[in-house]
Amino acid sequence: ADSEIVMHLVARAPEGPLPDMISHALSKIVGAYCFLFLSRDLLIAARDPMGFRPLCLGNLNDAPVVASESCALDIIGADYQRAIEPGEMVVMSADGITSRRLPPARRRAMCIFEYIYFARPDSRIFGTMADKIRRAFGRRLAAEHPAQADIVIAVPDSANTAALGYSEASGIRFEIGLIRSHYIGRTFIAPHQSERDLKVHLKFNPVTGVLRGKRVVVVEDSIVRGTTLKQLIRMIRGAGAAEVHVRVGSPPIRFPCFYGVDMSTRKELIASSHSVQEVCNFIGADSLGHLSVEEMLKTVSAPADMCTACFTGEYPTEVPVAF
Repeated sequence: ADSEIVMHLVARAPEGPLPDMISHALSKIVGAYCFLFLSRDLLIAARDPMGFRPLCLGNLNDAPVVASESCALDIIGADYQRAIEPGEMVVMSADGITSRRLPPARRRAMCIFEYIYFARPDSRIFGTMADKIRRAFGRRLAAEHPAQADIVIAVPDSANTAALGYSEASGIRFEIGLIRSHYIGRTFIAPHQSERDLKVHLKFNPVTGVLRGKRVVVVEDSIVRGTTLKQLIRMIRGAGAAEVHVRVGSPPIRFPCFYGVDMSTRKELIASSHSVQEVCNFIGADSLGHLSVEEMLKTVSAPADMCTACFTGEYPTEVPVAF
């Protein structure tokens, strides 16, 4: 949900206390949102009724703190109190903290991509530590798609934990085969291919001494366009790797997301128009294996409450007809 639209709805709400006006405005919105509203006397936090994105409440020196991930509370020394529930609006003032409920949704739809990629592994989201879920993804991936290899490496940093899980389950030694520069942002959202290509070379560098002569399992969290991974595999082979087997800790992304992720059309997603083998050929790997939707959902405590639309095309709300 767009913040400008929300503020327009708040301005048009019936006159009354600010929490009532905000509640009235949010009741008219269907979609993914986490909002903070700040006035002279109030801090109001709201999470959409389907619960697409995480939001949590903490305490710092007897003052409330709100963050999308619990690791943010750790960084500033705040105590984690609890998750803000789907459809909950928390009103904080000098008089204390109160909670009210927005109109309920027909189902929950917590984004499983938070576990796959977005959340830091040291965060508690949707009631579970992200690290625990990602390790489980890696272990299940190793069982579904074993490989004859000498080492396991991750595409850092988002695949590190899944790669550790893959290594644990397979018994193949985990190594640091790629070094990442933390001064370069996400490559898949860069608008132009030439810009994405340049960022890959600036962002990653292979460790030749680790890779030379080795059969390598490369664990990645997901494949969007495939262009970044294609260049990484070329770099890994250039460093002397004998074989490169790619294992992905999520299913193929075949459908765009309309809930806050910058993937709006199917043509941007390589798996929407190519088979797994075709993607394997494109990226230049010796083999490619994805975690299945079924195995992915076995790792979470409430699989029916997760949104998997980018993998299955089963959207929890109405979406644009043409995408």
